[in-house]
Amino acid sequence: MLKGIDPLLSPELLKLLAEMGHDDAVVLADAHFTAMSLGAGKPVVRLPGVGMLRTLEAVLSVLPLAEDVPHPVAYMQVAGTEPGYRSALQRESLSVLARHGLREEQAEAVERYAFYERVQRAYAIVVTGELEPWGNFLLRKGVLGRPLRP
Repeated sequence: MLKGIDPLLSPELLKLLAEMGHDDAVVLADAHFTAMSLGAGKPVVRLPGVGMLRTLEAVLSVLPLAEDVPHPVAYMQVAGTEPGYRSALQRESLSVLARHGLREEQAEAVERYAFYERVQRAYAIVVTGELEPWGNFLLRKGVLGRPLRP
């Protein structure tokens, strides 16, 4: 155990998050997600039995979100719904993200197959035990900024 580190963050997951560079993306996926085929060749970490909200809290405790892009967070749009629709899980997840500084307009809904294309460019996938479908998020890593020296 490490002081101040969420115990959900295993050594494997901490290493993965630390290895990511600025603007790399990590996918936090529900238990239904096709991680092994979409993530072929990428690190895939499993958190069985752990829901999306708990996973977001743990990951966001150490991962800075990108501030230099309009949408550092993307989530999979529920198929067959109107633009602007968000499932209960998506609304709750966006509330967690808001507590970590994300403004609502910084998260974008992405159609399922377009989301899959983004997943293929992501650094890694974390498969949670979340059972509610369409609970898939893509987080882009930012930097821990310091002012530029004169």
